[in-house]
Amino acid sequence: MRTLSVGSVTTTMDAFATADLDATAAAVQATLDERGVGFGSGPGRSPFLVDPVPRVIDAADWSLLRRGLAQRGRALAAFVADVYDQRAIVAAGIVPERVIETADHLERDLIGRVPARFGWVAGLDLVRDGDGALMVLEDNMRTPSGIAYALAAREAGDASLPFAPPPGRLDPRRALLLLADTLRASAPAGAERPAVALLSDGPSNSAWYEHRALAAALDIPILRPEDLSQDGDRLYARGEAGGPRAIDVVYRRTDEDRLRTSEGEPTWLAEKLLDPLLAGTLAVVNPFGAGVADDKLAHVYVEAMVRFYCGEEPLIESVRGYDLGDPEVLDEVFPRLDELVVKPRGGYGGEGVVVCPRVSPRTRDDVRRKVAARPDGYVAQELVDLSTQPTVCDGRLEPRHVDLRPFVIGVGDAAVTAPVALTRVALTRGSLIVNSSRNGGGKDTWLLA
Repeated sequence: MRTLSVGSVTTTMDAFATADLDATAAAVQATLDERGVGFGSGPGRSPFLVDPVPRVIDAADWSLLRRGLAQRGRALAAFVADVYDQRAIVAAGIVPERVIETADHLERDLIGRVPARFGWVAGLDLVRDGDGALMVLEDNMRTPSGIAYALAAREAGDASLPFAPPPGRLDPRRALLLLADTLRASAPAGAERPAVALLSDGPSNSAWYEHRALAAALDIPILRPEDLSQDGDRLYARGEAGGPRAIDVVYRRTDEDRLRTSEGEPTWLAEKLLDPLLAGTLAVVNPFGAGVADDKLAHVYVEAMVRFYCGEEPLIESVRGYDLGDPEVLDEVFPRLDELVVKPRGGYGGEGVVVCPRVSPRTRDDVRRKVAARPDGYVAQELVDLSTQPTVCDGRLEPRHVDLRPFVIGVGDAAVTAPVALTRVALTRGSLIVNSSRNGGGKDTWLLA
């Protein structure tokens, strides 16, 4: 087996050029399918599609990512804590109050009651601009997924590689140790040996595979809503033997992430978790209300958050965005809306995103009408033509657009960029949408040190 030279993307492609691409792709996919790696369950299950050609992030890029994303994660966590406390960033005139007050995931029950030190996992979506610089397209602080899928892509890819991987490649399984340490460190005061559990909706959740894989790897139980009960100020899990067990830390991975419905009624999460949470006997990772930090309008201000909370210049920039709720910004940007990407504030998974230069005049007119009617419901971003990576398509290598989702894990103001990342690839020629729900797939990502 030939050894790949460290950091050489060219050598990677040379090695695949002599391989049977269709056979390699089929072997990778067969491994994933045999292990049940996919989205959802039952008749509605869809496979996790993985291209066999890995993406290589060289040592220089990884060094920047490792430092810059940890910096960004600290700022996002500090913003969440500040939103529910003094809102010093608002008093300083950096983030408008309306950005917070109109955020879909502001939890008013928690104002003044979010602990200053909480555990969190951030999944950040990055792209390369025309100059090759890595930039953050979106921040995810609610329920970011992908770690188990990245691990699955590594295992399946390695089993079919036509060469030996480089010795400088980082082991993504270390992310599991970081996650385990963070969950334990998030426990309420006094919980010396905290009982930790992963909370899932069960098979109805599209990431059910990841929930099971992470719970098994972390050696923690996986709980569903029907497994939970509350007694006084404690949360309990139904035990298989020996009666209910008190739970100190919940790693929440449910689709429901709100404490109240749009009508103001408590969700099932609030009914089960809110009293122990407010009593300080339960910690939730990521905390309820963290969605204020991945609101697409808040994204416009993240570089300013880094300067404010960290006292540093951002090491990694955001793709430039525009707060259309600011009348002056709207007046400046509206005439060139056709050149931009327009996103609804509350959308996810690519839903509602319009790449204006690539749609019909009729669709652009519809976007302008919607923005004019409710500018604070949308954000605009400069169009970044996502970089491409060689991808197996019908037995040959063709370029397909990609983004990158690395993960930052932390407690309070301490943060570590985990040595794991999932490259998401748009499998449709010319598409800029990489989400799995829109014919996207994944690639193993080699982070080199």
